Amino acid sequence: MDASMFVSRFDGPSKLLVRSLLCGSSGAHRALSVFHRQQRANPDMSLSTFMEILCQDDITCPRTEAQPLAVKPLVCLFPALFKQNLLSFIYLVHAILPRPPVLHLLKCLSQDSPTNPWITALVRQLERNLIAHNEEPLYTPMCSQRLQELSQRLVGFGETGGWSKCLSSQTFGLSELATQRKRKGSFVTLDSDGEETGQQSKRIKMDVSGSECLEAVEQRATEETAGRLGSDAPAETPAEELQTAAESPCDVLPEHIKVSVLQIKELLESQTEWDQSSMEVFKVLNDCDPGQVEVLCCMLRLADLPEQTLPKLCSSILAPSPDFSYSTAATLIKSLLLQKVLSLSEPASRCLVTAVTSLCSRYPRPMCHALMGPVLEEKSIGNPQAELLNRLIESCLDSHYRLLVLQMTFKIVWSEAVLSIIHSLLDSKPDLSQELFTQFTEQLISQGPQFTKSMKFAKMMLTVLSKYNSHVTAAHKHSLHGCLMLNETILKKSLQAALKRITHS
Repeated sequence: MDASMFVSRFDGPSKLLVRSLLCGSSGAHRALSVFHRQQRANPDMSLSTFMEILCQDDITCPRTEAQPLAVKPLVCLFPALFKQNLLSFIYLVHAILPRPPVLHLLKCLSQDSPTNPWITALVRQLERNLIAHNEEPLYTPMCSQRLQELSQRLVGFGETGGWSKCLSSQTFGLSELATQRKRKGSFVTLDSDGEETGQQSKRIKMDVSGSECLEAVEQRATEETAGRLGSDAPAETPAEELQTAAESPCDVLPEHIKVSVLQIKELLESQTEWDQSSMEVFKVLNDCDPGQVEVLCCMLRLADLPEQTLPKLCSSILAPSPDFSYSTAATLIKSLLLQKVLSLSEPASRCLVTAVTSLCSRYPRPMCHALMGPVLEEKSIGNPQAELLNRLIESCLDSHYRLLVLQMTFKIVWSEAVLSIIHSLLDSKPDLSQELFTQFTEQLISQGPQFTKSMKFAKMMLTVLSKYNSHVTAAHKHSLHGCLMLNETILKKSLQAALKRITHS
């Protein structure tokens, strides 16, 4: 059963704790960070409600038709890793928790079946701390039996043979034993149903890959997990641990940023209005370097957000003070908006226009480089993209940034959509220098032959000759005359007349 379907049963703060506890082997540590932040925001916060919901009875669906329906506490329906993280988290904070709810939760976990050795050990460890004179051993009867069998098999092996001789006579070869020593025993699991199976599957996976890189990742992940929660914290199986280390992009983020990612996810998924305190979480972006911002945007999947969420999100992004750095703003704009703009097949929605214009007004330079530049470079852009960029040019960009966008058009092959953008730039009368105008006329002459029948090109030329006639030199006039001779539109005579009227003193 998917654990995510249970998350909706919890209130806002408890949801963040549940999501943290579902986050792999570091779940307990993440939950602790979330809990500390929640305590700072609300010193009266209690975990009693959180534990009460976990102890509520729920009907379990049978795995097979032959099995009957059963009623179990909700906590028993979560995966084993969640329960391990939950118990490790409670162990870290049990000193400040009321004893009855904790004992009730432990009693519910004791009803779980099939039993898990880690969970059993953690439950008993907590009971030892909470109940006086509780001397029940932490290990299970099955574990005790296996230890006795192992001790009996070791009898008679001298000091020189010892473990190596014992293990090599059973299921492990000498080469496998050397591999185990090299990896410091990281293959040991405590699953009562499959210690040897877990080791064998791990060995097979590593033998097939034969990669030193994978071994390094495995060792690092093992050391991090061992050091993070201490001896009381259960680890994932080696295969799960290696997969988490290799696939989780959030490993590069500091803990407080990981917590903020969870909070932002919760906001993005909620249907309620965001208050001022909710917007405060976006201040974490000021703590991120460019690489961390990129990872954060990837984890939040900003490119996939529905457009109706954009205005609210952009308002929150614009709220923090001081302003974001150029690189942070550029990464956000690219992650959030670029794909949406490139995929437009009809005029942009009101929500998208609002988001783009609000960010452009605050961060014009990052908008030019992260959105407008890539859109111009895309060969397949059409009228929807051109209309949106024209709106930004007219309402958000001052002369300096309009010149920047115009210079971007010198490096690309023009299309009909690009012509409308250039025309909009020229209509806004940016402060063109003589050098920049010369570069522009060179583009007109080199790219003009493909637009001999284009009315957009002809209208743009008419704007150049009427609004920028003071920039036209004798050399320009000669070059432009040759360009106009190729024109085949109904504006040809008007263009030639406008060029003829330009005189030089």
